[in-house]
Amino acid sequence: MPGGGQLSGNPWGSVFRNRRQAEYAWANSRRLQSALADAGIDYRHHRELAPTTELRQLQYAADSRQGVGKRHRRVLDADYVRRYTAEILDKADLEIVVAELPATAPAALLCVERDPEACHRALIAHRLSLRFALTVEHLKPT
Repeated sequence: MPGGGQLSGNPWGSVFRNRRQAEYAWANSRRLQSALADAGIDYRHHRELAPTTELRQLQYAADSRQGVGKRHRRVLDADYVRRYTAEILDKADLEIVVAELPATAPAALLCVERDPEACHRALIAHRLSLRFALTVEHLKPT
């Protein structure tokens, strides 16, 4: 986990991941799934919520215009948000995601971006909170 964090004694019931990313060792799918399983945390991968390569390239171009790398991005580009919402989020069956949420424990949306405002997971979380009245708390490393 980032910063060598441990998962033992966790309160989490499920973790939902949108995009596999081998660039970060802690986010490697097999390592992540193994660590979560060892901690008794359920894992789900919802590929249908991942941005397409074209959408990622759109965001990278906006990052380049602003002179920031994706690791230093603070907000998503307005065109990216509009297109991700129309092309991915509006078409996704979020009832499936909600049905998989644990009834008695929190769940987490994971992606590699540090700041939720710079990641599609914030768009998903916002939609889940509006449509299903779910409470969302954005976690950030300290």
